[in-house]
Amino acid sequence: MKTLGFLVNPISGMGGSVGLKGTDGLYEKALELGAEKISKKRAQVFFEYLGNTKDVKLLVPSGEMGEDLVKNKGFEYEVVYNFKGLSSREDTIKTVQEFKKRKVDLIIFCGGDGTARDICEVVSTEVPVIGMPAGVKMFSSVFAINPKAASEILKAFLEGNSRYKDSDVLDIDEESYRADKFKMKLYGYLKTPYIPNLVQDAKTLFEGQDEEMAKEGIAIFASEFMSDGSLYIVGAGSTTAKIAEVMGLKKTILGVDLIKDEKLVASDVNEKAILEHIKDEKSVKIIVSPIGAQGFVFGRGNQQLSSQVLRKVGKENIIIIATPQKLENTPFLLVDTGDDELDNQLSGKTLVVCGYRMAQRKEIRKD
Repeated sequence: MKTLGFLVNPISGMGGSVGLKGTDGLYEKALELGAEKISKKRAQVFFEYLGNTKDVKLLVPSGEMGEDLVKNKGFEYEVVYNFKGLSSREDTIKTVQEFKKRKVDLIIFCGGDGTARDICEVVSTEVPVIGMPAGVKMFSSVFAINPKAASEILKAFLEGNSRYKDSDVLDIDEESYRADKFKMKLYGYLKTPYIPNLVQDAKTLFEGQDEEMAKEGIAIFASEFMSDGSLYIVGAGSTTAKIAEVMGLKKTILGVDLIKDEKLVASDVNEKAILEHIKDEKSVKIIVSPIGAQGFVFGRGNQQLSSQVLRKVGKENIIIIATPQKLENTPFLLVDTGDDELDNQLSGKTLVVCGYRMAQRKEIRKD
């Protein structure tokens, strides 16, 4: 029988749709803005795809950090840590210390980069870890691409069919992130079961003269087609920021902004603000750029562009932009909106603007 440690960060990812770029220290603010807990839903999807798994015992923390999710799933389980009130990083660390003490064969967690950091602090590469994505950023390479993929990786592990790799644990300073400054740091490595295409790569930054020239070409082309009177929802990133720069506008690099007729309509908007702005518009379009190397178009770092927003705008009004260098290092694009039906609709071949009046055909996958 395999013994697995399972834990959930209950507040992970809450800041995404409300535009907080993270939830560290802002739980009350996220609630005030109407944020919902998403990690529980992600974990439930994981168990739905996992199904009945025999010869497994789960060690879990109490309540919404674990026990609430496994007690009616037919698993043998034991609560090894009890927490009270709002869960904290200390609760995660103490839970993982118990996992390590009891020599679990594998740790499964549902959270974001901060949760990965806390786990890494305790076990480093001593115990295999599977990350189930539920945070806002998730730049680390410890995560499965979605909850379904996490279940497939676990099945392979239990059958003895998985290889291992040391995966980067990356995180950013959330205070700087909220101030539109990107400071990413490598905190260590976690040993992860690895199956190609089911585990995401770490975020990569692309730089250089050719890269800047490509961004300039994309931006000039975008400034031309954006004169059609539509309201443009412009996602995060340096490539999209170059569009605003060409127009003489100041865009938030790490937020979602609204542009119409070469004017900045609203800056750093959340899901609620986007829905309010688009309700009376005749034409609305989205411009996004995938995360370098990971390839995620939706579901990482831009949860303001929720499934509700995407459905109202429509797949036909989504414009993806990326430099040739980024596309060369990104085998395919990914979506993980948390809405399986929508992810299916977004999947398939699509054109990606990669220069002035230039495009490449790329495949979008959900898993």
